[in-house]
Amino acid sequence: MKFAFILDPLESLKPYKDSSVAMMREAQRRGHEVHAIMREALTWRDGSVSAATTRLELDPQHSDHGPWSAQQEREHQPLHAFDAVLMRQDPPFDFEYVAATWLLERAEAEGARIFNRPRAIRDHNEKLAITEFPQYTPTTLVARNAVDLNAFIDELGDVILKPLDGMGGSSIFRVQRDDPNRNVIIETLTAHGQRTIMAQRYLPQIAQGDKRILLIAGQPVPYCLARIPRPGESRGNLAAGGTGVAQPLAPRDREIAEALGPVLAARGLLLVGLDVIGECLTEINVTSPTCFVEITRQSGCDVAALFIDALEQECGKGTIQPT
Repeated sequence: MKFAFILDPLESLKPYKDSSVAMMREAQRRGHEVHAIMREALTWRDGSVSAATTRLELDPQHSDHGPWSAQQEREHQPLHAFDAVLMRQDPPFDFEYVAATWLLERAEAEGARIFNRPRAIRDHNEKLAITEFPQYTPTTLVARNAVDLNAFIDELGDVILKPLDGMGGSSIFRVQRDDPNRNVIIETLTAHGQRTIMAQRYLPQIAQGDKRILLIAGQPVPYCLARIPRPGESRGNLAAGGTGVAQPLAPRDREIAEALGPVLAARGLLLVGLDVIGECLTEINVTSPTCFVEITRQSGCDVAALFIDALEQECGKGTIQPT
């Protein structure tokens, strides 16, 4: 099979921990062709979406230092020429990201198989998506009015404030009732009331880790990665210095995963990353979920193999029907 991966610039990928690289290595190990596409190379003309693609030959020794792939000459190809196209570019989810989902949706109409489905990516903001499942979330407010946000802080006493378009723990604040900086934090995050943000009850269980639970084709991977904050930090994100510890799913983790998995998979979300703190769902990640490598190294559960198994199965089902 031929797989194309829409990626961040190749030189920015870190092969020792990058989930996309793990996927590509496993696909190549099975004999599949692996191609890379940069998002800015997507074009539409005369009814067809195509892109400049680069065939990759990945280092079979899994070298984490030096060149990890050899690149062949670029070739312009329609996206429907691939058995699957995987959208694996990190946020920010800005206008250009949205424009890419529109183009990918047109490619779907031509018969291309896109994972995750572009409409599903567009429809599931990674913060707001949890509002569909309030039975699993902490006490949460979505607002931009300072009066509403201050009342929420006064009521709960200890909250987390975060933008709706951040990643990696960026611009996340813990604010307590007596915090002298609470007004300026609200003003900054909301751009003086012009931007909607999310506020959530602070969960002290963050000390045991912000758990990343992976769903593949609606089924939970049996191990999650608990991202434990460094001392003095309230964010567990690896990008914020957290330490990842693989561990089996707890009963509540599995309950949440098994409830959401079939719903999200039915919408064309082949790979999803749920974030759970304690017993509460805090985010649903659909753009480029990670933690494959850390879970595999620590648990022995080959997450990339599970994912390529599911991808191969999806590719054998025939053309996606537009919705």
